[in-house]
Amino acid sequence: MVMIESFNQDNILSTYDIMSVISTHAADTALILLPGIQYYTGQLLDIPVITAFAHKHDIIIIWDLAHAVGNVPLSLHDWDVDAAAWCSYKYLNGGPGCMGGMFVHDRNSLVTKEITDEKPEQGYRNRLAGWWGNDKKTRFRMANKFHPVSGAAGFQLSNPSILDITSLSASLEVFSEAGGIQPLRKKSLQLTAYLETLLNGMSDENRALFRIITPSDPGQRGAQLSILLAEGLLETVMRELEARAVIVDERKPDVIRVAPAPLYNTFEDCAKFIEAFSTALEAGKPSQSG
Repeated sequence: MVMIESFNQDNILSTYDIMSVISTHAADTALILLPGIQYYTGQLLDIPVITAFAHKHDIIIIWDLAHAVGNVPLSLHDWDVDAAAWCSYKYLNGGPGCMGGMFVHDRNSLVTKEITDEKPEQGYRNRLAGWWGNDKKTRFRMANKFHPVSGAAGFQLSNPSILDITSLSASLEVFSEAGGIQPLRKKSLQLTAYLETLLNGMSDENRALFRIITPSDPGQRGAQLSILLAEGLLETVMRELEARAVIVDERKPDVIRVAPAPLYNTFEDCAKFIEAFSTALEAGKPSQSG
């Protein structure tokens, strides 16, 4: 296993750095696993370029899209992605414990011959064989051979929770009514840029207590801005934000992740966050007495 490490102080991985590591280890690499959006920094990787580079070296690449799905536009088939997986409780609003999702390129999942009553054919690459992924025409034969549904559905292992599907379906309906991911991404870019401007415009005294570690290039990030706090501030800042009904995410030892989601957050929310964040920073400053 080879881990791609960043030597940037904010842990940003350039496309060049990633491709350099791929080139160095291409001769003995069979599989690459990368995040579409890195959970800690919020960096959006160049999925199509990196995918094409991996394929140039005959390497399969699978993407973790937990922080990307519902956040940024994805064209996995057009980008020739081999496979991808994601959860649905984040930007898709499925809720904790909700079902995950996956994409498998059809060249990796197609059944090569039609399943017939006379001569069923397996025609699939190795995979975990779950009953729920079995072709519906043969599912109830209880045979000893597995005949998967074509596409990603053939990779299912069991039936998902009906309540989870209901909450996720309701959320996806709202996404559809909003026009899909493209208009939401347009608003997201504006929201996150506005939040970044407000953060950079805070007083010099407060500005010295944090640094935005997410790339400033809008094309290299989703909705999230990761804020690295000065050492020792995290606990106080989180407590003060929660006291003001502002809920953000923490990643110890010193990072908070702030993500104005375009489906339900507003520019006013960004402004209110800055007010609460300023107060929280003030509360966390070291005492000047003594």
